Amino acid sequence: MTVKRNTLLLLACLVWSVAGWNVLRIGWMAYAPYRSVGNFLLSILVFSMFQVFVFGKLVRKHTTRICAYTEERKCFLCFFDSKSFVIMAIMMTGGVLIRVYHWMPEQWIAVFYSGLGASLLLAGILFGLHYLKVVSNQKKETEIKGNEG
Repeated sequence: MTVKRNTLLLLACLVWSVAGWNVLRIGWMAYAPYRSVGNFLLSILVFSMFQVFVFGKLVRKHTTRICAYTEERKCFLCFFDSKSFVIMAIMMTGGVLIRVYHWMPEQWIAVFYSGLGASLLLAGILFGLHYLKVVSNQKKETEIKGNEG
């Protein structure tokens, strides 16, 4: 199934937002007995590290790649490249295994998942903002062409 090139940004927005919300929700559900300034600061650190070193770069990379497509329609799975799908699968599998086999203490789940989930959610929101920017720019270009003709 193919979609308009810009729709790929919207798909990335939806996928990352849903993933981020789910991970953040798991962290929040575990957080209640571990609420402290120290843990909150650790969650902010996790969020910041993932945003700066992983997801911020990922959003820029994939937005640039999608906007550079010359074809107007692409396969709906092209919102990511194969490397990103592999990374996503590894992260999801690892996250499930960590919780199912209790490889990490609940406090770690609370702190780490809250920071990671918030960063994933922000990545989704950023994809959505890029989508809105591209659509807005296209609308302006269409209006300009309409006024010239």
